[in-house]
Amino acid sequence: MPTETTYNAESAETAEKKMAARSAISALIVVIAVAASGCRQDMHDQPKYVPLRQSAFFNDARSARPVVEGTVARGQLRDDELLYTGKVKGEDATLFPMRVDATLMARGQQRFNIYCAPCHGRTGQGDGMIVRRGYRRPPSIHQDRLRSAPVGHFFDVMTNGFGAMPDYAAQIKAEDRWAIVAYIRALQLSEHATLADVPAADRSRIQ
Repeated sequence: MPTETTYNAESAETAEKKMAARSAISALIVVIAVAASGCRQDMHDQPKYVPLRQSAFFNDARSARPVVEGTVARGQLRDDELLYTGKVKGEDATLFPMRVDATLMARGQQRFNIYCAPCHGRTGQGDGMIVRRGYRRPPSIHQDRLRSAPVGHFFDVMTNGFGAMPDYAAQIKAEDRWAIVAYIRALQLSEHATLADVPAADRSRIQ
């Protein structure tokens, strides 16, 4: 038969289970309360304007305000005329705004093959894949008019577009446009180079 000691042990065990259950329920209630307090509606209804929303605060009813005169956005100063326009005193530049080296040329080749070759072809002859599909053929960069054009002309065309060619200012940053110009000059030279243009140390490999 069960003894009094047995009943006392069972009662203690039952009491512990009830206490543990109450603690778990209390903890769950606390978690739910914290989560609920973090999802209040005023986090959704924030005091802000979305684009083109009307404003009752300003006399013109526009929430978007005009830029203060004379201010320039961070990173948009662009006070280097040569770098950002390809011109010097309003004329097409005849010099580059940076040193032309192997790194710049490699970058120019990469950018040219991505953005220019689809129309102009890998060699600049104007026979790119888009042209073969019916797009208007651009002039060859190897014609005398473009071989004698200043480097600023090519930068200006990439920046502002010319004829059927759209501008690429939004797609290609200024430094990369100059890298492409450097590579265009290399392509032009490659079509009309002479042995004298080859470094003396490399001439034996050609001869």
